[in-house]
Amino acid sequence: MRKFLTVLLVGVFFFAGALWAKENALEIFSWWTGGGEEEGLMALFDLFHKYYPDVKIINAAVAGGAGTNAKAVLKTRMLGGNPPDSFQVHAGMELIDTYVIPGMMEPVTWILKDMNALDKFPKAILDMCSYKGEVYSIPVNVHRANVVFYNKKIAAQIGMEQPPQTWHGFVEYLKRAKEKGYVGLALGDKNKWTALHLFESLMLAELGPDAYNGLWKGKTSFNNTAIKRALEIMKEMLDYINSDHAAMTWQDAVRLVYEGKALATVMGDWAEGYLKTLGWTPGVEFGWFALPGTQDAFMVVSDTFGLPKGAPHRQNAIRWLKLIASREAQDVFNPIKGSIPARLDADKSKYDVYLRWSMNDFATKKLTPSIIHGSAAPESFSAALMDAIDEFVTTRDVDKTFKKILMIAEDNDYNVK
Repeated sequence: MRKFLTVLLVGVFFFAGALWAKENALEIFSWWTGGGEEEGLMALFDLFHKYYPDVKIINAAVAGGAGTNAKAVLKTRMLGGNPPDSFQVHAGMELIDTYVIPGMMEPVTWILKDMNALDKFPKAILDMCSYKGEVYSIPVNVHRANVVFYNKKIAAQIGMEQPPQTWHGFVEYLKRAKEKGYVGLALGDKNKWTALHLFESLMLAELGPDAYNGLWKGKTSFNNTAIKRALEIMKEMLDYINSDHAAMTWQDAVRLVYEGKALATVMGDWAEGYLKTLGWTPGVEFGWFALPGTQDAFMVVSDTFGLPKGAPHRQNAIRWLKLIASREAQDVFNPIKGSIPARLDADKSKYDVYLRWSMNDFATKKLTPSIIHGSAAPESFSAALMDAIDEFVTTRDVDKTFKKILMIAEDNDYNVK
């Protein structure tokens, strides 16, 4: 009898211990594995532990960025009924089309209401996170995609005293940099998405923000000479990129700027966070400007986190979402990440000169959604376009690629007339 009771008590304690472990863990899935972004994530984890020190955080980050690696892993888990407690997802179609419409997410409107925070976020951003009147993810930041970061020392050597305002002016500086032995424009397209990141900014430059936004509403046709011009510009730009671009990530490309090997790179402002982790100060060693032709537009990329149905540690997931929705967390995370807060009441004194520039433009420029970062179009469109542009980097065949773009748009029911 005593042996039976002992076994029973051991079983009870084991079961209770398993429940405790389950209730005191939090698995967060993201693709934040690089400089700047990883440090920002760790800062959020540290802040979470400040309030919930007994919770074990499982960092399920997978490298791959906006490309296929991390997203494929996440999709496999979600479809297989093995969701993380919360995961990084871009606001817009990446969230809505992939996870909300198929019924994999819980609405989180009530969390923002409980925090009296619904009015603390821009309506335009919450709309990107919403479906049929319910918010399904909480934005932790806002990035600008259409930015050129450059090495100020090299810029001075080639006479670039002010950022160029036109495409022709920019090309002239790329040419001067190449003539002096530098890479004009650093590109790291090992994961493919960075080439489309560049191309969508060129599309925005040639179409303008209104016509670009019209693409996603059926008001602008993809059968547009401006899109073909964007391909022609990109073809010219490829004359000034590094020869080893296909073996490099976006961080590697940024490092070429940092190491004094390249004049500039076109990247979202997570590159600013990375440059700071390398020891540079914005406005001192590096400068920035909106890609010529996009000065009046702010291409939005917003990282958000949601609540999957069947989250193993749901209560801790809710704690996580409440944390990242707070002003405190956003002011801890964003200065490190190189992004601006999604909340409107952030403490601007915590942000550097670049991020204040970004905040001002976010408040005054026309907002446009990113394709490759999941806001503008469903994954079927962005993945096919990414492959087409990846091939274009090699072939540089404008006519063939333009025809492919029209086919991809038609397959996804966009206007091609």
